Amino acid sequence: MRNLPNDSNELGADVPQGAPASVASIISSAQSEDSLWPVPLDAQWRCVSTFAGACSTPSALDATTNASDWLDAPVPGTIASAWRAAGKLDVERAPPFAAQDHWYRTTLTGHGTRRLRLQGLASIAEVWLDDTLLLESDSMFVAHDVEVELHGTTTLALCFRSLDAALGARRTRARWRPRLVSPPTLRNVRTTLLGHMPGWCPSVHAAGPWRPIEVLGDAPDALRDVDIATTLDGDDGIVDVALRFVRAHDDAQQATLQCADVETALSWQDAHTLRGTLRVPNVERWWPHTHGKPTRHALALRLAQRTIALGEVGFRSIEVDRNLNASDGAGFALRINGTPVFCRGACWTSADLVTLAGSEAQLEHTFALTRDAGMNMIRVGGTMVYESDAFYRLADAYGILVWQDFAFANFDYPTDAAFTAAVETEATQFLSRTRRYAALAVLCGGSEADQQGAMFGLPPEMREQPLFTQQLPGIVAHERPDVPYVPNSPSGGTWPFSTRTGVTHYYGVSAYQRPLDDVRRSQVRFASECLAFANVPDDATLHDALGTIHAHDPRWKTAVPRDPGAGWDFDDVRDHYVRALFGIEPTAVRYEDPQRYLDLSRAVVAELMIDVFSEWRRAGSSCGGGLVWQLQDLRAGAGWGTIDAGGRPKSAWHALAQVLNPVQVVMTDEGLNGLDIHLINERADTLALQLELVCLRDGAVSVAQATRAVELAPRSVQRVSAADLLERFFDFTHAYRFGPRAHDVTIVTLRDSASGAVVSEAFHLPDRRALERHDLGIVATPLRAEHGWQLVIEAHRFARCVHIADAHYRARRDWFHLAPGRPVTIDLVPLDANTNIDDRAPDGEVRAINASAAVFYR
Repeated sequence: MRNLPNDSNELGADVPQGAPASVASIISSAQSEDSLWPVPLDAQWRCVSTFAGACSTPSALDATTNASDWLDAPVPGTIASAWRAAGKLDVERAPPFAAQDHWYRTTLTGHGTRRLRLQGLASIAEVWLDDTLLLESDSMFVAHDVEVELHGTTTLALCFRSLDAALGARRTRARWRPRLVSPPTLRNVRTTLLGHMPGWCPSVHAAGPWRPIEVLGDAPDALRDVDIATTLDGDDGIVDVALRFVRAHDDAQQATLQCADVETALSWQDAHTLRGTLRVPNVERWWPHTHGKPTRHALALRLAQRTIALGEVGFRSIEVDRNLNASDGAGFALRINGTPVFCRGACWTSADLVTLAGSEAQLEHTFALTRDAGMNMIRVGGTMVYESDAFYRLADAYGILVWQDFAFANFDYPTDAAFTAAVETEATQFLSRTRRYAALAVLCGGSEADQQGAMFGLPPEMREQPLFTQQLPGIVAHERPDVPYVPNSPSGGTWPFSTRTGVTHYYGVSAYQRPLDDVRRSQVRFASECLAFANVPDDATLHDALGTIHAHDPRWKTAVPRDPGAGWDFDDVRDHYVRALFGIEPTAVRYEDPQRYLDLSRAVVAELMIDVFSEWRRAGSSCGGGLVWQLQDLRAGAGWGTIDAGGRPKSAWHALAQVLNPVQVVMTDEGLNGLDIHLINERADTLALQLELVCLRDGAVSVAQATRAVELAPRSVQRVSAADLLERFFDFTHAYRFGPRAHDVTIVTLRDSASGAVVSEAFHLPDRRALERHDLGIVATPLRAEHGWQLVIEAHRFARCVHIADAHYRARRDWFHLAPGRPVTIDLVPLDANTNIDDRAPDGEVRAINASAAVFYR
C-alpha cells in the first residue's frame, strides 16, 4: 500500500490506524441536516471497463471509450453490480472482470477542503482528482481518508486495475499451493477468494468501490471517528469511548457520556479528541438469544446543550473452556457470562455475491431465519470478506454470536515487510471498527492454512506461519482482549484437523461418508465447519430459479458444489446416505420417480442434521459446538446452504429448527442399553414439565408407554433412560432381536405441566429404511387466521418427514415427523412478499416419505 503524499495538511491521503468505521452506519439516529455524520457520496457515479493498462490517467478515458460504454454505477457496489443493474450480467457466465481495468467517476463541486472516506476499494485501486493521483491501494480490506481541495467543479475518478495483471507481476515462492484457489498467486494480494474458488461459487471477481464512499461532516460538532469498547468488571459494565471531531474544539466545553441512566464527564485529550470511561453498576447483560435476552443499552454524548446519540452497546464476558465434560484440556467451548453455551449455527457466505454486502433488508431476513432455527452463532470464514457494520449490529440485536476469521485461507502467506504492514493496518482497522459489538465472540487467524500444510506432509515447525502465531494474536490482544483468539480453523492437535482436540472441521458424516456412529467415535470438541451436503431447495425454487427439477439436468449439476480435483461431488455424498439409511438405490428412484428422489434427498439431510446435533447436545457430550457448512447459497440450486439463494429455508434449516431449541428433548441410540432421553434447558429458569414416551406398531398402535413429571434445572442437561422410564424390558433399539421388531417408532414428548402444550418432541426409528409406504390418513385443512393463512394437518398413522408444497406459500414449519392423532397448526408465509393473502388462497399438497400418495388441499 502506498499513500501519496503523507502530509496531513496537503493534498493527500492517509490510512487511519484507529477506527475508520463509517460513523453514519453505526449510529441508528437519522443524519442531521448540519452534517454531523459523514454524508454518503453515492449519487451520479458512472463506470466503464477497459483493457488492462489502456488508460494511464482519467483524461485518457474520453479518447479510449464511447459515451455508450459508460454505465450508471451503484456506489457502494462492484463492477458486477453495475452490470447487473444494466441487465448485462449473467452470474453463471460472468466476464473475467479480473482481466480488465474498471474506471468510476463522478463530479465534485465546491470550494475549500473536503475529507473523503473510502471504506473499501477492491482490489488494486487508484484515486484521482482530475489527473492528480491521490492514492494507491492494494488491499480491499483497508479504509482510507483522503483530503481534497476543491476550486469549483472537478472530477473524482477511481481506477481498479486488472488483478490478473498485478498477479502476473508478483511471483513469490510458497511452501505449498492449495487446489482450492485459482490462481495461487492470490496469496500476494489482500482480496477475497470469492469468485476464485472453482466448484464453490460462480466466478464473479470483486472489483469496484464495494464499501461506502463518504464526505466527512462540516458541522462544528461533526465527528470523524467514534471508538467505543465495553467490558465487565464484576457485575458492573464499563464503557470506554474516544470521540474524534473534524474541527478543533474549546477544551473548556463540557461533555458527558450517558448510558443506562448513568452519566460521567468526558475529558479533552486534545482539541479534537474526547475520552472517558463510564461505569454502569449492576448492568443487565447481553446474552445470545438461546440463553437470555440480547440486552443493549443506548449510549449518548451530551456536548454543551446538544445530545448526540451514539447507538447501543452490550455487556458480556467470554471465556474458553477447554475441559467441557473432560479433564484433558484438549477441548474448546465457550462460556458467556460464566455460563457454558453450546454454540450452534452455520458458516456465512455472503448476502449477495455480486455486491459482496447485500442490503440491510437481506441481512435482517437472514438473521431472523438464523434466530428462528435456534442457531446462536455464525462463522465468517477466511475465504469470505469482513462484513459491514450493519451485519455486526444485527448480530448484536438478534443475539447471534459471531466467530470471525481474519480474511486468510489455505495459503502460505508472504512474510515481507510490506505485506506484514498491510496486515497490521487491515486487522487493526477491523477490530477497532467492530470493538463496540458484543456479538463478536471468537477471532480466528484464518481458514485451513495450517491444515493445508499438514496435508502436504509438513511437520508443525515447517508449516507454522508467524502471521497466525505471532502477529494476529498480538493485534487481538491489544485491540480486543475481551475476545478469545484461535490460530486457525481447524487447529489444536498434531494434525490440526484431528476431531478430538481443539477446533475441527467435521465431515466424517457427510463428505467422508462415514456411518452415523462415527459422530461419537470422533469425539468432536468443536466443529467450526461440519455436515456439508448438496441441500436440495424446494420445488418452487427449482422451478423459479433453475427451470428444472431434474437432477440430471446440466443446470442442476452446475450448481452442485464440488472440491477441485475430486472425482465426486456433494450430490454423491447425499445419495450415499439415501442408500445407507433409507435402503433405497438413488440412481434407480431418480429416473423412476423424480419427485420421490427429491423428497428422499431432502429428508435424508434433515434426519442427519437431527441425528448429529442430538449426539452433540446429549448429556455428557464433550462437544462445545457445531457450525454447519453453510448458512446460505451463493447461487440457485442444490448448494451447501441451509437457506437457498432466494432466502427460502431448505429441509436442513427446518431440521435444525427442530433440534436446536433452548428447551429441547433429544434421543440417542445406545444399542444394548436402549434409548437415552436427554432433556436440555438453556434458560435461566427452572421448568416443570411432563415427559411422555410412546412406542407405536404400524405407526398407530401403542405397544409401550410411560409418563413422568420432570423438573429441569436452569442451564442443565439431564439424561433419562427410556428403560428406567418404562420400568420393564422393551427392545427400543431392536438390538436384542428376540423375534420380529415390536414397533416402528418411539416418540418422546415434553409438555408444559401447566398448559399441556408441546414444548419439544423427538423420534427414534429402530429401522431407518424407507421402503414401505402406506395410506397414513393425512388430512390438511387451510384456515384463514387474523395474521394470514394457516394449515392444520393431522394423520391417523405416524407420518415421516412431512413436507408441504404450495403454489403460493411456504410452510414456517416443514420436514417434520407427525405423531398420529396430534393435529398441528402451521403458519404459511407467502413465497412472494407482494402476495395479497386475500386474493391468494393456499393451494398445494402434503407429502411424507412413508405415505403412498400426496394429499391435496385448496
